[in-house]
Amino acid sequence: MAKTQLNVRVDEGTTRAARERALARGMSVNRYIEELVRQDAGEAGRAFVEAAADFMERYESVFAAEFDGAEREGTREGGR
Repeated sequence: MAKTQLNVRVDEGTTRAARERALARGMSVNRYIEELVRQDAGEAGRAFVEAAADFMERYESVFAAEFDGAEREGTREGGR
């Protein structure tokens, strides 16, 4: 992806906090800010939903078998 430069002005405390947090995560300040914006824009949420959908697609039959069996057991025990 092509990069573009964005200049912003923030107070010294914000600058210090961004540098410290980026360093603690082992990344550049640029990458740290990029990730914050992506998270805020919902990309992380979409990635989670896509991963959850993939998981359910892969294991749907396992869950269906488990819950179908549990429902039958409940029906028999409940006397319905």
